Amino acid sequence: MLTTNQKGFVAETAVTHECAKLGIAVSRPLDDQRYDLILDVASTLLRVQCKWAARKGDVVEIRTLTCRRSREGHIHRSYGADEIDAIAAFCEETGRCYLLPHELSVERALVRLRLGPTRNNQVAGVRWARDFELEATLRALAGAVAQLGER
Repeated sequence: MLTTNQKGFVAETAVTHECAKLGIAVSRPLDDQRYDLILDVASTLLRVQCKWAARKGDVVEIRTLTCRRSREGHIHRSYGADEIDAIAAFCEETGRCYLLPHELSVERALVRLRLGPTRNNQVAGVRWARDFELEATLRALAGAVAQLGER
């Protein structure tokens, strides 16, 4: 069984590998920052925190909190809007990397992405995992950034 540090390292490595396959430049901060990686997407730098995701049935759960030990016990806190731009997660069970945009990454505790249909066939408000796969999200982001640059 992997420790939380090992899971984080595996997630970071998986995200880096996926980005390399897509031709996305990846950098690491030299000092202790709230983000793990810097992605260069269409000449825009994204501060990305990497997480391990767990599959629970037809759902991928991404915990978006940070946790550290103190004398008082574990301290959990969310990431602030000024600390990161996105969260990238690797789910070993699906073998996929996911990228959560800023609005799903900050001031949250947990994000759930659906792999299959809900039991009641609800579709409104469902976050489909395929829509947040790293490649799909980066391509959409690169297109949006390129369009802004054209204006």
